[in-house]
Amino acid sequence: MSDAYKEAGVDIEAGRKAVERMKSHGARTMRPEVLTGLGAFGSLFRFDAERYEEPVLVSGTDGVGTKLKVAFALDKHDTIGVDCVAMVVNDIAAQGAEPLFFLDYFATGKLDPGVAEQVVSGIADGCQLAGCALVGGETAEMPDMYADGEYDIAGFAVGVVDRAKMIDGSRTRAGDVILGLASSGLHSNGFSLVRKLLFTDRETDIGAELREIQGWRGGRDDGGGSSTVGELLLTPTRIYIAAVNALQSSSIEVRGLAHITGGGLDENLPRTLGSGLCAEVSRGSWEVPAVFRWLAGLGNLSEDDLIQTFNCGIGMCVIVGEEDVDEATKILEEVGETVVPIGLVQPGDVGFRLVGEEPLFEGLNR
Repeated sequence: MSDAYKEAGVDIEAGRKAVERMKSHGARTMRPEVLTGLGAFGSLFRFDAERYEEPVLVSGTDGVGTKLKVAFALDKHDTIGVDCVAMVVNDIAAQGAEPLFFLDYFATGKLDPGVAEQVVSGIADGCQLAGCALVGGETAEMPDMYADGEYDIAGFAVGVVDRAKMIDGSRTRAGDVILGLASSGLHSNGFSLVRKLLFTDRETDIGAELREIQGWRGGRDDGGGSSTVGELLLTPTRIYIAAVNALQSSSIEVRGLAHITGGGLDENLPRTLGSGLCAEVSRGSWEVPAVFRWLAGLGNLSEDDLIQTFNCGIGMCVIVGEEDVDEATKILEEVGETVVPIGLVQPGDVGFRLVGEEPLFEGLNR
């Protein structure tokens, strides 16, 4: 075998080893519709259209952003793949769809098969949680494109929804109730601000600076135990597929779904509303988790800073008619969600507004 390409910085043998190590993780996500294994030129999926009256395919793609910098610093790569899947499939779910299959893209300057396997293991974990198959992807070794020990990942997924169950904002109306589903922490948004608050010099070894904080676990103030800042920041993004599937399988009319990602509640809730409607969210209607309160204190952040940057403890919003609130809450709690009514849909052209005299939490600068 010629060493010319290896001397140029691309190790074909390392690539082969990485693919072999990834195959077992893809295998545990398979669905009966998948007709190929990892390694084929293309991935074949036999779509069962007979299950649906009028099937509509829904696609999505996303990455993890600068949360990757924390994974690099801690040399911990087994959860970041869950984030990648979550960011994609939660977007698909926001239109009422069930994800069918997922593909990933992993690029690095010098391929480490062990690190690549950890990342793909996390991707497979996420796919299992979402019920979709990891059918393929791309592993790219590109010398001089990335700093030593760094990589980038992205994902793409296709889902399906019956047209009659499709969520596009057209069903929402004034008086509908907004139910908030708890997040698992920061998820995968706002990390450029987080890193600025935590690490004044971005060129320093932030892994060495990560320190212990007592009383927090998984981004929530549970009054006991301890976890490092790094563990808090790397808590995987929650996947809401089971919640959406359960609602879509019920007789409840789901009128709106919003995945609370970059831009927070302020930007994402209006995306699921019809024209002339406003999402009116009540301050103090849910408890903002400790990790957000800590960041607010660390950076003297305002209410606008928080609500326009982070999910503030609400990872997905479900909009239903007032008559369906109790039944929807019951269904969501049965699949493990923490559900809180956080507001109402009202007439208005603003799109989003916070109401009420109570602050998001005590001590926050309004």
